[in-house]
Amino acid sequence: MEPIKDADRGFMAKIEPCIIKDIDGHIVWNNEAYSFLTSTPCPETANPKLWQQAQLVSKQGLFKVTNSIYQIRGFDLSNMTIIEGVSGIIVVDPLTSVECAQAALNLYYQQRGKKPLLGMIYTHSHADHFGGAKGIIGEYQTNAIPILAPHGFLEHAVSENIYVGNAMARRAAYMYGDQLLKGPSGQISCGLGATVSTGKVSLVPPSVDITHTGQVEVIDGIEFLFQLTPGTEAPAEMNFYLPQHRALCAAENATQCLHNIATLRGATVRDALAWSSYLDEMILLFADKADVVFASHHWPTWGQTAIVKFLSQQRDLYAFLHDQTLRFINEGLTGVEIAERMELPLRLQEAWHTQGFYGSVSHNVKAIYQRYMTWFDGNPAHLWEHPPTESAKRYVSCMGGVEGVLQKAKIFSEQGDLRFAATILNHAVFAEPQNRDAKSLLASIYESLGYGCENGPWRNFYISGAMELRGFLPQKNVLTGQTGMGEALSLHHLFASLAVRLDGSLGSTARFYS
Repeated sequence: MEPIKDADRGFMAKIEPCIIKDIDGHIVWNNEAYSFLTSTPCPETANPKLWQQAQLVSKQGLFKVTNSIYQIRGFDLSNMTIIEGVSGIIVVDPLTSVECAQAALNLYYQQRGKKPLLGMIYTHSHADHFGGAKGIIGEYQTNAIPILAPHGFLEHAVSENIYVGNAMARRAAYMYGDQLLKGPSGQISCGLGATVSTGKVSLVPPSVDITHTGQVEVIDGIEFLFQLTPGTEAPAEMNFYLPQHRALCAAENATQCLHNIATLRGATVRDALAWSSYLDEMILLFADKADVVFASHHWPTWGQTAIVKFLSQQRDLYAFLHDQTLRFINEGLTGVEIAERMELPLRLQEAWHTQGFYGSVSHNVKAIYQRYMTWFDGNPAHLWEHPPTESAKRYVSCMGGVEGVLQKAKIFSEQGDLRFAATILNHAVFAEPQNRDAKSLLASIYESLGYGCENGPWRNFYISGAMELRGFLPQKNVLTGQTGMGEALSLHHLFASLAVRLDGSLGSTARFYS
């Protein structure tokens, strides 16, 4: 199968064991925990397609993309790319954690020799693409090398990772299965990568602002031609082309699976129309000049014909979801209804890189609906609903109490309608949080739903929910090293982040001036 061949292509070396620790000896990355993926066949507790994607993204090591371009994969959720210049190296997207970035760089040095760091590039404003920067810069002065990033990078890196960082980290723990055991009945992948590392996250501010498409920068004799793509996979993002190597970096705008229009960890809804438009522009600008396209996740695509097909299908994927969602909206359907109706064309269903391993057609359609129509579906009954606990008490009462709900849930479960069984059991658990029978049955149903999921985050959410219902409460967050980001805050960002932490009601009667 083509994905397997491409995922292995260019392999040079790996570290054994691939276990990375912080300065105190705590494990922040353990790729060895995924060895079960290659030692056992796909079990009944996993979707076969997600299992295969998990096998592909768990491959770790140093890979040659083309002459003078290398990637370290399987050291974090994302890839780190190293481009060799005339006398040194340029690092692209230094992973999430300082420790993982250091380990990745050391593997490169072992195979290619130690060369001076002469530049760094952040393709976009998500933490898994800049968090390890201090692990790369190390003894270098941050102002001694150019650090390039798309316009608006710092603003969005702060607003997304700090303003609501606590809430996002809690969601991310579910999305990436942070608290789950790695194994056939637990966490196997998140589709975009294995999972997220848990080391120290840093933020070194960029020094060169990429403001427009067509901007050219030269670092250590290597020409970079940039394409700005705001509002796509991240609010601040960019692709770049390397004319000397006929190589195209697609950042996270074109990956080997369907991506998220809205990520389940929480973020602003992305613009599917802009996303598809920028992919179209990328094809027009670079496709006939590129021999390889590589990204910040997964493996590259080689050969001009394959590149055009890959990028065209990625473009059509987001365009189709956007256009058909709006068609259904104008026909009067809600987001939930559209998600049930939406079906991709056969040619998009058949491609491996359009599968819903990370994003899903279902939650992406709902995100597009939200972007255009807000959360409200037009039904007055949904304007002023009771909050979950109060609503649940009333639903349970109408169904004859928790025992009545349990009986009905078992019937729906036996009939194969796990979705509705979960819905009514959720009411039972909210109405009576201490009811062990309700929690146990709901946990079993969540588990069954998770085992069938092709989508990695859905699986992780379901199985994490089951674990919590059984008495396991998450105690740590995915991005435990957020303190390293505070050092990069401007005075404006510092006060803005403080403002969202203050309880305004406590100061509503206070006077701060006479």
